[in-house]
Amino acid sequence: MKKIKKILLVFFTVLLTACSLPGISSSVENDVIVASGTYTERQVLAEIVTQMVEHNTDLKVTQIKNLGSTTMTHIAMEKKSLNVVGGMYTGTSLTGECGMEPERDPEKAMELVRDIYLKKFDRIWFPSYGFDNTYAFMATKEFAEAHNLTKVSQLKDIAGDIKVGVDSSWVDRPGDGYEAFKATYGFEFPNFYSMDIGLVYSALSSGNMDVVLGYSTDGRINSYNLVLLEDDLQLFPAYDCSPAASVEILKKHPELIEILLKLKGTISSEKMQELNKLASEDRIEPNVVAKEFLEANHYFDDVKVDQKELERIRGEVNAK
Repeated sequence: MKKIKKILLVFFTVLLTACSLPGISSSVENDVIVASGTYTERQVLAEIVTQMVEHNTDLKVTQIKNLGSTTMTHIAMEKKSLNVVGGMYTGTSLTGECGMEPERDPEKAMELVRDIYLKKFDRIWFPSYGFDNTYAFMATKEFAEAHNLTKVSQLKDIAGDIKVGVDSSWVDRPGDGYEAFKATYGFEFPNFYSMDIGLVYSALSSGNMDVVLGYSTDGRINSYNLVLLEDDLQLFPAYDCSPAASVEILKKHPELIEILLKLKGTISSEKMQELNKLASEDRIEPNVVAKEFLEANHYFDDVKVDQKELERIRGEVNAK
């Protein structure tokens, strides 16, 4: 019964959020409306996309903030309340709106979401920024060194003696959640605690947890001197991050294609950790973090986009 209530609560939250978004209007049809989020990474990426468009065009760009999940973002795009997303993740979308099984090969995952997004949703999934924000088990450097930990499989020998905190949304995830973990690695955690993703890092840093499951590009990894354990049995699928845009807005403003392609391969996992830390730990506003990043890279003005990629996307847009 509790699980049913939780599902209903999530459903009505998503529905309420979607209904509160602005409906289609002439400005939404013609302006660039970028999805932001409730956590740092999506906020920073939304600002990077927003400022790249503003730097290169005279288009009006606005953001829809506080979209707490990919589901909410997907619904908002379906309602045509927005037309560009700063950060989409292959693993999340494959098992979410695309309705597919997890795919551990990054290239296959990218090919699948790109194809489904075009054919099913009339959206273009752009190439990756260059980082993969997957789930990762982690420990403090001191704990990892004391137990000679470098890989997740090594936790088996101490599983009964440690406290493990995980993101609550991971527990029941199909394909790569806790059940899949037990099947893949062959053991479980007797002292297992489910919590909000924002709490796992402080729980680890304070010593309340010995090992936690977090996000591989979170800025707190550096702040708290944490060590990522290698997913040596490859439980977690690819979560490469990319911008995405509706075919409709790309038809009306084809210059956006080249602008978004300029961001291909520009952000490594280490750089994303750094940007996230600046925003979440150093309390610098995401728009300032994005501005300083883009200015340091001269807004990628000198970057020459892959012409084959450019022509491919132009062809896909024009064919719709």
